[in-house]
Amino acid sequence: MAGNTEPLSARSRLAVTAGKAAAAVSRAAGRGSGSVIGGKVALRLDPDLLQRLAQHLDVVLVSATNGKTTTTRLIAEALRANGEVVSNALGANMPAGITSALAGGSSARYGVIEVDEKYLAGVARDVTPKAIALLNLSRDQLDRAAETRMLAEKWREGLSGQKAVIVANADDPLVVWAASSSPNVVWVAAGQEWKDDAWSCPACGGVMQRPGDDWFCGECGFRRPTPSWALAGEHVLDPHGSAWPIHLQLPGRANRANAATSAAVAAAFGVAPQTALERMYAVKAVAGRYDVVGYEGRELRLLLAKNPAGWLETFSLIDSPPAPVILSVNARGADGTDTSWLWDVDYGRLAGHPICVIGDRKLDLAVRLEVAGVHFEVCEDAQDAVRRCPPGRIEVIANYTAFQDLRRAVGN
Repeated sequence: MAGNTEPLSARSRLAVTAGKAAAAVSRAAGRGSGSVIGGKVALRLDPDLLQRLAQHLDVVLVSATNGKTTTTRLIAEALRANGEVVSNALGANMPAGITSALAGGSSARYGVIEVDEKYLAGVARDVTPKAIALLNLSRDQLDRAAETRMLAEKWREGLSGQKAVIVANADDPLVVWAASSSPNVVWVAAGQEWKDDAWSCPACGGVMQRPGDDWFCGECGFRRPTPSWALAGEHVLDPHGSAWPIHLQLPGRANRANAATSAAVAAAFGVAPQTALERMYAVKAVAGRYDVVGYEGRELRLLLAKNPAGWLETFSLIDSPPAPVILSVNARGADGTDTSWLWDVDYGRLAGHPICVIGDRKLDLAVRLEVAGVHFEVCEDAQDAVRRCPPGRIEVIANYTAFQDLRRAVGN
């Protein structure tokens, strides 16, 4: 556990107060939670505030392209078995948002923090984490994010010599290469459905061989490490070979993988797998993801998918036809303005479902569906789409800002 430290200085206390005031003004103006602007104001007044706020905490950092918000929530629930937790539960995962979150946790024992992939190394320097969970790396927001191999290299450099326990996905070659620079790694066989960003070796550029669930580079010998934790169907296997059942309210294989990684992180803090997994059952939605809401006399399940890897996992949650599906895609700043990723998604998997298309870039999506040979209707908005769908529950899949638009539209 983190040791006792000096109380915040007068400057730091002023920065925290000013940040909270800025956040309150933002909320009152209807501009969101205010966590980002509050953190920016606080850091402007005290650039070292993030480090000061974290000094009394045992910190866990969680980073990935997909699944970091959910995994952060699962780890936080598990660690609450041992003490109070502060977390950026709403997903504000850059330094300003993280600072705002930690400013509200003066009495907490643990800080469980989701971190944007590009900021991981810098945040790790500031908060001296006890553990870092690395889930996956895949292409996302191509207009503003680095290519995946470059991101992995930044992680590798930033984690070199890191004293934290690194809990990393043994099935993602990019994650393995990044984590291998650290002396203390716990490998988890969490799986990797999307493989199209890791066919070349991150170490030498050779072609990756993928027999079964294994992978290796035939040119330099870089290969999958032996995991000590593993997802095995509906169970987590711990380092002693014991199988612990996973009972989640969150659907799908990806969330079972998130739970396996979370159990490994919790174990590093002395929380037994059974206790950790039992506590995770309490999570039934994460920042609106997986919520089922009533709207226009129907039940809508809200699903977030931001990139090809995320869409692939989300399609696996949808039952066989004829369940109607609404798809919504935007291309605003937070989404990335490049929609070329639409062509990497296998929309043919939705064949047979009644499909309605909405969002700022609905025509881009319509062209993609037309080429895939999937029947669809282009609709004006969520209300129009719901009214055109046949009776029954509707699956709604949207990327980031489109998901927020939908939540507001349906009153979630």
